[in-house]
Amino acid sequence: MKDELVNDVNNKENFLMRLFKIHQHGTTVRTEMIAGMTTFLTMVYIVFVNPQILGAAQMDPKVVFVTTCLIAGIGSIAMGLIANLPVALAPAMGLNAFFAFVVVGALGVSWQTGMGAIFWGAVGLFLLTLLRIRYWMISNIPVNLRVGITSGIGLFIALMGLKNSGVIIANKDTLVAIGDLSSHAVLLGVLGFFIIAVLSSRNFHAAVLVSIVVTSCCGLLFGDVHFNGIYSIPPSISGVIGEVDLRGALSLDLAGIIFSFMLINLFDSSGTLIGVTDKAGLIDSNGKFPGMNRALFVDSLSSIGGAFIGTSSVTAYIESTSGVAVGGRTGLTAIVVGILFLLVMFFSPLAGMVPAYATAGALIFVGVLMTSSLARVNWDDLTESVPAFITAVMMPFSFSITEGIALGFMSYCIMKIFTGRWRELNLCVVVVAVLFALKITLVD
Repeated sequence: MKDELVNDVNNKENFLMRLFKIHQHGTTVRTEMIAGMTTFLTMVYIVFVNPQILGAAQMDPKVVFVTTCLIAGIGSIAMGLIANLPVALAPAMGLNAFFAFVVVGALGVSWQTGMGAIFWGAVGLFLLTLLRIRYWMISNIPVNLRVGITSGIGLFIALMGLKNSGVIIANKDTLVAIGDLSSHAVLLGVLGFFIIAVLSSRNFHAAVLVSIVVTSCCGLLFGDVHFNGIYSIPPSISGVIGEVDLRGALSLDLAGIIFSFMLINLFDSSGTLIGVTDKAGLIDSNGKFPGMNRALFVDSLSSIGGAFIGTSSVTAYIESTSGVAVGGRTGLTAIVVGILFLLVMFFSPLAGMVPAYATAGALIFVGVLMTSSLARVNWDDLTESVPAFITAVMMPFSFSITEGIALGFMSYCIMKIFTGRWRELNLCVVVVAVLFALKITLVD
């Protein structure tokens, strides 16, 4: 009996090694398992943060918890099986805040229609991938503009984190002001941020998760958090599936928002895929990696599926590099991540115990990571740095990622044309700038 059990385990291991070409990638099944668990621990915070953010859009946080786990699980498993890459997928940070605080909160669009806009943006991304326009756009949009977009989203997310923690508050005279720093909610939000910052600087992979757990436990002591159990059957998501307003989102008023969702997801996911595969040593001198086309299709189809079941756009997670760092090289790593996300669905009471200030530190820290790319801007060339600066600062100042992108592309064209360097413009930048200009003049 014991020999049969050993043989069964060996057969399964041999099957996995053949399926994922583990020997060819110089790794082992055990290493891939450990890499998957490592990646999961670094990104599991999204199942707590995403419900908090989308809850601000009047969506049921318990249902969002389930849909977040579901799409992260399915997307990651699909990436592992179809593309054989150690890249995990989950709802994108930044786009969820844009959806909740701008599209629904500031513009007054219903969450059903806003989710429809995310859906059509994902469909657009899929069509760009299908027609191979996605590769053309990635290679033709200037690096400094891409950096401006990434950094601007980071500043916007950090603004939301500071607001949720109470560190900053609204003020009719000065627009914003410092909050009550003696409040325990503010202090715990700040504590959460520094826990993440300190642990991350010491290369502790699960820093965000530890921060959320510690601050939530502190909230339990202060009476802000109430224990509702640990395990439960996942709540029904029938109130979300089928409620997405696809027809209402096809409005000229939302054209710029749909385009922004598509554009941001294009840069975010494509850049992450390249970054993770480069870290894994899978990328070649031409910037391509094995299964690139399949990976881009999985990524765009996951975004469509995520919007349809009621969560924000799905993207490849840069946290996948933590699994790569401990040896993950194949799709088995991503499959382990996906299975763990599916198992987490049965722990939904834990998500309901997390207060807003417990996730605020994670938002602020994401802002730190995303704005660090500003170091790549060529500040000595004003035709490059001015558009990057405008793109970055106008996102939080206008409270709109769409407007930041629009003003960035238009200012890039203005700077190049009126400094006599119009030959440096390419068709992609000009087309995007003209489309945004038409939106502002004819639609807005």
